[in-house]
Amino acid sequence: MIKGFDLGPILTGEYAALMLQGALLTLKLMLFAWLLAMSLAFLLVVVRLAHNKLAEHLVAAYVAYHRNVPTLVQLMLWYFGVPTLLPESVQLWLADFSSEFIFAVIALGLCQAAYFAEDLRAGLRAIPDGQTEASRALGLGYVRSMRYVILPQGVRNSLPSLINHTVLLFKNTSLAMAIGVVELTYATREVENYTFRTFESYLVATVGYLAVSLVLMGIGALIARRFDLARAR
Repeated sequence: MIKGFDLGPILTGEYAALMLQGALLTLKLMLFAWLLAMSLAFLLVVVRLAHNKLAEHLVAAYVAYHRNVPTLVQLMLWYFGVPTLLPESVQLWLADFSSEFIFAVIALGLCQAAYFAEDLRAGLRAIPDGQTEASRALGLGYVRSMRYVILPQGVRNSLPSLINHTVLLFKNTSLAMAIGVVELTYATREVENYTFRTFESYLVATVGYLAVSLVLMGIGALIARRFDLARAR
């Protein structure tokens, strides 16, 4: 037993409630950012594969920016920089509706969309050209061909990378503390400041992050297994 080690103050009372609130906000932040990222990633992939040179260059520039600029810098740009370009009435509205959370979702979602888009593009490139030709022969246009034939196969091929980047998105939610989002890392720091239980506070947070990451990886493994079973049939 480590001398002085005591999880009691962290796991009971108001401090436990603060940690739980932070954990729930972390999951909420990840969910909304993931939905934004995945929706935008599909759009980016469809646009990039539309054989339009201008569109391809624009999407490539988008991906290059978000993959090469640190996520923390992007968060600060959205939270501190973008509002200065907005009308004062919009700034006041955002201040009344948790602008920290809104801008964190936008910044994380836009950044992660670049990674998801590249994962999907890699999965699509593994599909034989005959699949596209066959879908066109059946009378499907570009959009319907992508929706019903190409994208489902691309998602299956890119599933391992998508799972890894989903876990990365979950971990990157901790960066939102820099702009005042009271997620798990922010809450942990507050509890540590109040209780002076540094090791215990960050141990609880570490276990929480590890547990959720393992759950996400487990869910991904189950989905991949279902894809494999469906393909085997």
